Amino acid sequence: MARRPLPRILTSGSDRIARSREIARTAADSATDVLHPLITITRGLRKLAATARARWAATPKERRGPTLLLVAACVLVVALVPYGPLLALVSVMGAAAWKGRERPVVKTGPDDAEVERLKGLYEALVPYFSVPEDPAPLFAHGGDWSGAFGDYTFDDGGRLTRLRIRYPAYFTDGEADSRARIEQLLHAKSGRGREYLFDWDEEGNQLLMTVLAALPTTIAAQRFVTVPGETVLGFTDADAVQRTVPVLAADGTEDAPPVVWRTGPRSTEPHLLAVGQPGSGTSSLLRSIALQALPHGDVLIIEGSGTGEYACLTGRAGVLSVECALAGALASLEWAAHETERRLIAANRARQAGRPAPDDTRRPLWILLDRPSILGHLAAADGRTDPQDLLQVPLRHGRAAQVTVVVAEQFDSVDSLSETVRTHTRARVVLGPASPEQIRSVLGVAPHTTPTPVVPPGRGYARLGTGQVLRLQVPATPDPYDDATSEAHRQAVLALLPERQGVTATAIEPAPGSAPDPDPGPAPDPGPGPSPRHTPVPAEG
Repeated sequence: MARRPLPRILTSGSDRIARSREIARTAADSATDVLHPLITITRGLRKLAATARARWAATPKERRGPTLLLVAACVLVVALVPYGPLLALVSVMGAAAWKGRERPVVKTGPDDAEVERLKGLYEALVPYFSVPEDPAPLFAHGGDWSGAFGDYTFDDGGRLTRLRIRYPAYFTDGEADSRARIEQLLHAKSGRGREYLFDWDEEGNQLLMTVLAALPTTIAAQRFVTVPGETVLGFTDADAVQRTVPVLAADGTEDAPPVVWRTGPRSTEPHLLAVGQPGSGTSSLLRSIALQALPHGDVLIIEGSGTGEYACLTGRAGVLSVECALAGALASLEWAAHETERRLIAANRARQAGRPAPDDTRRPLWILLDRPSILGHLAAADGRTDPQDLLQVPLRHGRAAQVTVVVAEQFDSVDSLSETVRTHTRARVVLGPASPEQIRSVLGVAPHTTPTPVVPPGRGYARLGTGQVLRLQVPATPDPYDDATSEAHRQAVLALLPERQGVTATAIEPAPGSAPDPDPGPAPDPGPGPSPRHTPVPAEG
């Protein structure tokens, strides 16, 4: 049997209904737009009438007669004044329009999704903040979370950005392991991939959790407003330091809070150790330090990896040598040790004679050593001296001789660093993704924030001596000869490089007018080799 087609009214009726509904909705929206002023005025008149009715109801009966008389007098005056009724009508319409305007809805509390998130976080903290012996526990399963949580803020995605937690007084907040468990739980429940700051108030039994904004990466290498002896390692949070410097960023000039490292005879952290993962920015940090040190001192660079990261500094004014081979590195470090001894002897003799130290002993000397573990491995295979053994004299006596040592190493080779390097590098920097245990092993203490697994190059933490741990973003100082470097960063680094010299190896002679030796007695034996006072700087490897 052939199937009969459906009636046309049944096949096309739904389309007509949908089209009619769309036309009606469009007409309603157009009418609302056209009649919006009238709707606003009507709403305002209704509110004014309600306000007048409420005031009339609140007026005592003995005062209603005088009030009516006063209103009638005002109406009579307005009626007799020229253009009075028109002005009164305009005033009433204006007041009604102002009263009937749509005000934005002010959010006074968390919505349902935010309440569920707070309840879940409260239930997760119950095992850590409660004991069975507590007669009135602040944290209990099925309890009220509003008594424990306060000062909470959510972002547009519904995730917590700020939360203040009240915890019982018997919680062991003085133990690092107890605090670490709470911080790990809050980090997991509030959303991973962000950096949280945990501020523990042991006296008030409160914990403030705050989501930190990412440090800007738009600051490139440039001349910073500092005095000789100050080096800007990078930039940190505004409330972490009490100083700002003007910098030129990608979006213009601004004031940024720097992490300033002070060197010299009065520095308590005369040497620095930087540790990071491959590609974390330790080489950029050493280049930034070298560019800041060249206007006021001499720089000796030893690169263990041999990748040519510092080729842009070869032959520049103030750069004594850039060594990549083992023989050149050993010769340069041996010269640096003799130069440190020479400076100490010259300064001591001048001090005994009652004269100021010679100028050549007061000019800062920077020794930048990148990846010494590779050179140590080559030296052990060749049966030669470990380059780190030659750093003992500059590390131990470099502060008095204006000699600063900066060592950069990776996490997988930190164990190969000598005890002398670990002991005398009191300024520490950790760059790149790292676990709290790795950061604690380098800085001595764990950071107050939660490290994120993915960070841009140059992002990490810094600690100067026994100070607090600061977040750090190293200014972008890439290799200008690298093809992957942007043109803006390349020009920024090239603008800071000194002019090239015709001779790559020069001799260090006493400055004119320096103090003579007060006693021409026998000089101490510096060991085998030429005298350190006239030892030339080793040529480039």
